[in-house]
Amino acid sequence: MSLTDITTANGTAPIPGPATPYQGDIARYWDHEARPVNLRLGDVDGLYHHHYGIGDVDHASLGEPDDSEREKKVIAELHRLESAQADVLLDNLGAVTPDATLVDAGCGRGGSMVMAHQRFGCKVEGVTLSAKQAEFANRRAKELGIQDSVRSRVCNMLDMPFATGSVAGSWNNESSMYVDLHDLFAEHSRILSVGGRYVTITGCWNPIYGQPSKWVSQINAHFECNIHSRREYLRAMADNRLVPQAVIDLTPATLPYWELRATSSLVTGIEEAFISSYKDGSFQYLLIAADRV
Repeated sequence: MSLTDITTANGTAPIPGPATPYQGDIARYWDHEARPVNLRLGDVDGLYHHHYGIGDVDHASLGEPDDSEREKKVIAELHRLESAQADVLLDNLGAVTPDATLVDAGCGRGGSMVMAHQRFGCKVEGVTLSAKQAEFANRRAKELGIQDSVRSRVCNMLDMPFATGSVAGSWNNESSMYVDLHDLFAEHSRILSVGGRYVTITGCWNPIYGQPSKWVSQINAHFECNIHSRREYLRAMADNRLVPQAVIDLTPATLPYWELRATSSLVTGIEEAFISSYKDGSFQYLLIAADRV
């Protein structure tokens, strides 16, 4: 794997180049991504996420339709729902001690990593293919004074720079659709200690529907990803010593987020595909928590 020097928030450091042309495409995609829906929501309180939200909308907090501050309130509510999603993921990591190390595979701009450190007081490592995301996350950690505990680096989540059995917990939050699941879970299984917890929250196509629907195909094209089926997740976990302890269908819980987002100034054009596929049952929003055995 080739090495390239980049300047990060911590100085110039060698980073691995993409292992495949597809990884290069994904790195370029996220290096250039600057959607207001990710940045403006993060500006609410400095937690910058790259996932969606769950929970009921607090309509009372939005004010009346003609309220001049309504759009600002909608953005704040969308951000509250996406942070609630991260809280549910962290809830499912179980008990984490301050001396533990956690890994966020596909960490984006680092919002969930900050939340994990604030909750558990432990070290949190993030990996991403995007140098821009890693720079952003490391700069934000430095601004918060937690750079010694929270760090992002550019690397392949299928080949993470952590010793075998050294990690107490790890997760993918809406990032597993960019990789082969058997390769991904083999790597999580390698880095996790026996008894360690892995959690994923992901969109997956519903095998009961028969095949990926047209809406799922639109989502794949929009994000340049490859959404897997629910069955593929469970099979790949079983093959890699990850035993599910909880499988939670979050589809009903995420619909309010999407329906609110569709009314906001932050629409990207993909909202209809998410709402329609969740409603027709062809797409599901799933949390799986599994223990390494």
